[in-house]
Amino acid sequence: MNIPAFDVLDTDALIVVDPQNDFCEGGALAVSGGAGIMPLLNAIAARFKTVIVSQDWHTPDQISFASNHEGAAPFTQIEVAYGPQMLWPDHCVQGTSGADFHPAVAPAIQRAAAIIRKGANPAVDSYSAFFENDHQTSTGLSGLLRGLGIKRVFICGLAYDYCVRYSAEDAVREGFDAIVIEDACRAIAPETAQAARDSFAALGVTRL
Repeated sequence: MNIPAFDVLDTDALIVVDPQNDFCEGGALAVSGGAGIMPLLNAIAARFKTVIVSQDWHTPDQISFASNHEGAAPFTQIEVAYGPQMLWPDHCVQGTSGADFHPAVAPAIQRAAAIIRKGANPAVDSYSAFFENDHQTSTGLSGLLRGLGIKRVFICGLAYDYCVRYSAEDAVREGFDAIVIEDACRAIAPETAQAARDSFAALGVTRL
């Protein structure tokens, strides 16, 4: 396990994105290699004074579940009130084991100053740890970080090309310097991972 080299300041925070069972092998929306990064997440979290963890927290009638749209298939896109929305297999449903944090990431969870639950509104999906997919509804994370005096955020977790990507993009838009620790992320698909890298380059997100 190689921890990337970087200096950590008291004005830095680590955001660990969705280290949940459903995003790991055997889960409803498994990301290849997801479980394998959990020890690295723990090791990185141990270096930070401020650790924030996000958690997908859906209801069964979530608008992004393909099962809630007759004849629709997962990984297809529909239009909803706030724009395009990818449809997913049912995942991270409140009260299920799939929504629980992966047991191997317990040390990082124990260090968390806050757990940001997202996607609880059935009418709006949420990728970013900062905003739901309507780009209007805040999770409160920006205010929390500002209150803690945070200037720069390091981001890692699952999945690189969706929830990590949108969290990093929103961090920059909210005025934080954003650094994505790529070795501590895993992506759903190569093409969307490349789209994330292109977006990071355009917005000034640092890839570590």
